[in-house]
Amino acid sequence: MEWIVGLWILMGIFLISLLFLCGKKENTVARTKVPKGNSGWPLLGETLDYIASGYTSSNVSFLEKRKSLYGNVFKTSILGSNVIVSTDPEVNKVVLQNLGNIFVPAYPKSIRELMGEQSILKMNGTMHKKVHTLIAGFLRSPQLKACITKDIEHSVKQCFASWTHQPIYFQDQVKKITFPVLIKVLMSVGPGEDLDFLKKEFGKFIKGLICLPIKCPGTRLYKSLKAKDRMVKMVRRIVEEKKKLLMDNHANDHSDTVNDVVDVLLKDKGDSNSSLSLTPEMISQNIIEMMIPGEETLPTAMTLALKFLSDSPLALSKLLEENVELKRQKTNCSDDYAWNDYMSLPFTQNVISETLRMANIVNGIWRKAVKDVEIKGYLIPKDWCVMASLTSVHLDGKNYENPFKFDPWRWEKIGAVASNNCFTPFGGGNRLCPGLELSRLELSIFLHHLVTTYRWVAERDEIIYFPTVKMKRKLPISVQPINA
Repeated sequence: MEWIVGLWILMGIFLISLLFLCGKKENTVARTKVPKGNSGWPLLGETLDYIASGYTSSNVSFLEKRKSLYGNVFKTSILGSNVIVSTDPEVNKVVLQNLGNIFVPAYPKSIRELMGEQSILKMNGTMHKKVHTLIAGFLRSPQLKACITKDIEHSVKQCFASWTHQPIYFQDQVKKITFPVLIKVLMSVGPGEDLDFLKKEFGKFIKGLICLPIKCPGTRLYKSLKAKDRMVKMVRRIVEEKKKLLMDNHANDHSDTVNDVVDVLLKDKGDSNSSLSLTPEMISQNIIEMMIPGEETLPTAMTLALKFLSDSPLALSKLLEENVELKRQKTNCSDDYAWNDYMSLPFTQNVISETLRMANIVNGIWRKAVKDVEIKGYLIPKDWCVMASLTSVHLDGKNYENPFKFDPWRWEKIGAVASNNCFTPFGGGNRLCPGLELSRLELSIFLHHLVTTYRWVAERDEIIYFPTVKMKRKLPISVQPINA
């Protein structure tokens, strides 16, 4: 009997050992699938190197150095998170498409604090799809296209009229174009006290997007949160006024006119699922977030376009030729410009695409894996962040010949608005920027009126990439009217 018990004990020990060894082997295999890389210093990781590279004229230096050591996909630790960085367009596509909702949005803590729990940036699944569809539908609608072109033209000309002093700090000046246009699109607020208030408070708010996540009085994040509170209070008042008008129209059987994004979101009937209802508070919070392109991304794109054109006389000459011809045609027939007039200028669209390729306003897209995910043999562990680097793909010599050369003509072969894995300035998948067509229109109108109205000389300046893409000296220029 004792030998039987002993045999069972030996067999038990053998099986436990076997399971342990198999589990260890399985874990070893899993660990070997995690991309190679370096976690850097305790707590800090490689954050200091990452930030330092952002203050140089080549923001991809941090990524390129590690790419040369570890390959197109590597691991690091930055901004307090374990991160898998992808410079591979195929891996990026899987991350952006996010089939099966295997990734959720992930952002630095300061951004999460500022945007709040109801932010569209943090939404996922059905609610995000609903809000994204509503906004995208309005921004592409015939009723918006019918009026927005004139609004942008007016804003451009108003900005130009203020250029009475030399030099002009271009990066700041073009915000006078983009911010008023976007505020009108969002909630029909025109020039006046409300617009001035929003402009002032938004400038305080945006400074806290990338900062130390400390909310003590006097800190950058604290000041930004207070600025947001003041803006939300004002926006909430506008939303409530619009909601009351909508209810009055329904009571009196009057038709509803959709004038802006707030109208679109208020008119949504929702469904029986109350969790998908859009409350006035939720709308107000997200309207603040939607102001970011008017203060940051579009002005930066305009500034970079002028910077690249200033350094590329041949491209500027070709752009001028195309736009002078459009102006001549419109003058001869005494016809107003329409959306399609600007969007059908092929070389102008090439210039815009090349600008977005060379200095993508959004350097990378951040997501977090909700479970272990394997892509092309690379393992992204659960709860790790993944950064799909857009800029690295845009500046990879395997994807573009002479990638650091500003060459709008390359798009004659590719197609000015090519949609492929190697050109993703507006993101991709179900989070593709809903305002991409409007952004291109605004850039087209700006370029048309700039090159047909002024000659300019830009002072020497360089691009920096942290915390956001911008010119180090705000790009000082001296302008002279063509007819002067």
